[in-house]
Amino acid sequence: MQTFISQLNDYLWTYLLIALLLGCALWFTLRTRFVQFRMLGEMIRLLGESAGGKTARGGKQISSFQAFAISIASRVGTGNLAGVATAITMGGPGAIFWMWVIALLGAASSFVESTLAQLYKVKGKDSFVGGPAYYMRRGLKQPWMGALFAVLIILTFGFAFNSVQSNTICDAFELAFGWDNLTVGICLAVVTLLIIFGGVQRIARVSSVVVPVMALGYVALALVIVAMNLGALPAVFRLIVSHAFGWEQALGGGVGAALMQGIRRGLFSNEAGMGSAPNAAATAHTSHPVKQGLIQTLGVFTDTLLICSCTAFIILCSDAPLDGTFSGVQLTQEALRHTIGASGHIFVAVALFFFAFSSILGNYYYGEANVRYLTPSPWVMHAYRLAVGAMVLFGALAALDLAWVLADITMGLMALCNLIAISLLGKQAFRLLDDYRAQKRAGIKDPVFRKERMPEVESEVECW
Repeated sequence: MQTFISQLNDYLWTYLLIALLLGCALWFTLRTRFVQFRMLGEMIRLLGESAGGKTARGGKQISSFQAFAISIASRVGTGNLAGVATAITMGGPGAIFWMWVIALLGAASSFVESTLAQLYKVKGKDSFVGGPAYYMRRGLKQPWMGALFAVLIILTFGFAFNSVQSNTICDAFELAFGWDNLTVGICLAVVTLLIIFGGVQRIARVSSVVVPVMALGYVALALVIVAMNLGALPAVFRLIVSHAFGWEQALGGGVGAALMQGIRRGLFSNEAGMGSAPNAAATAHTSHPVKQGLIQTLGVFTDTLLICSCTAFIILCSDAPLDGTFSGVQLTQEALRHTIGASGHIFVAVALFFFAFSSILGNYYYGEANVRYLTPSPWVMHAYRLAVGAMVLFGALAALDLAWVLADITMGLMALCNLIAISLLGKQAFRLLDDYRAQKRAGIKDPVFRKERMPEVESEVECW
């Protein structure tokens, strides 16, 4: 069974997804006139503004910053520590170059999907709800497609990705402390259940505190290590670029492996175009859909260009073996041990706990939003929460290869479904971006959107 899943996974990525991901990312980049670069200052301004502001309706609504924190909680996790290490082990240092490429171009896809999620969001009990399933049903008028996506994201994030997160936490704790996987898995499952039964408000509060602390702490350590190895930095960049394009690698098939692993692990980490972050983006209370689209675009840069690059530099600046002796997060731990001593194993284990555990919470919420799309039954929701806890425990005991293969194939199918949808609906995101820019040019500091501005979608839009 695992062999069949692996073959299907390779076919899906080799012949469909890489071309579609790069094609959509390039098209959205050109059509938005490089929005991810031209409006970088506006993204930072909006994020700072929402971080210092108050939520609406007495604090019950989710702020733009909290929605950003939920999406970063999901993005920043195993992919940043274990995924980068896996990409380097399987695809060579050149894989990092392709992770950068998919982040720089894919950020435009993230802008489009998150803007669409805001446009088609609906009113929930305590916050707005939305995402690809909603814009497939309302925008494309294809409820079957929305239901298919909802099932895929529940399987991908609620189950497969969460098993990868817990599997990696257990690997790190085993190397650092010698703790038993079953014990760690039970503890993780119990704490996860305590938080997710508190709903999206509790997840948002936990994420908005944990995410900035963990990200800044990890980046600070990486900067210290880079400073310690400043002289080696040019050689590291040459190594990455040469392995991405070198003749020797091309003749040996290394360029293909680097491209495949870089894009696959890059997508796992930053989720641009996959259809996951729009579920968090839709919850935000904001005056214009483009605002949250821009903020979520910044999340792709934060994840891959900053945090994934930190891991890559830590590994490539060290003397850790890249021959497969260590794999996954244990390679990152070994790289830190070579750099700062035995405490490196412990630091990565602790950092990974916060990274991966916050991802479990963010992943859970993506599944929750889509369970609600499929059915309002509270019993189904309770069953889903218990199933998430069970998958966290399963991941702690499963083999690493099986956990990653399942995550790859469900992620690929989900991304395929979402990329088709945003390709068909992209023109609406372009219209919204034009409207936002027009208001800014007119001197309006805080652009506001009303659905009357887009009469062709007015009947399908609920919250504007």
